[in-house]
Amino acid sequence: MSTATTASVSTHILDTSIGRPAEGVAISLEARSGPDAEWTALGGSATDADGRCKDLPALPEGTTHVRLDFQVEAYFAKHDSANNQQAEAQQDAPRVRDSGAFFPEVAITFAVRPGEHYHVPLLLNPFGYSVYRGS
Repeated sequence: MSTATTASVSTHILDTSIGRPAEGVAISLEARSGPDAEWTALGGSATDADGRCKDLPALPEGTTHVRLDFQVEAYFAKHDSANNQQAEAQQDAPRVRDSGAFFPEVAITFAVRPGEHYHVPLLLNPFGYSVYRGS
């Protein structure tokens, strides 16, 4: 968790196309200490059965910007068949869908302040996404 000199980050993913958590999505975490500083890779993790990623690496002191990179292409490739069947069962679903995901990855960059915790949920579907600062 965050301390007085560092911030902390957590995330989760909900696949809104099926109304369930997205399990097994690889996530990488990078940080920098100013708008012109180089990004430093800190490591990563993957979402659990609840779509949560609870074990992201700690942010170093002096971090001002964070980037979460969600590797969603592999997730959608794995779940494409089930997602297409559910979508086609919906009244307004297209008859023919693209395979895979329109966005192979989702990179979210945000500013942080020391002492704050940032929970960044990703609402995901094969053709779009939304993100917000959660609690």
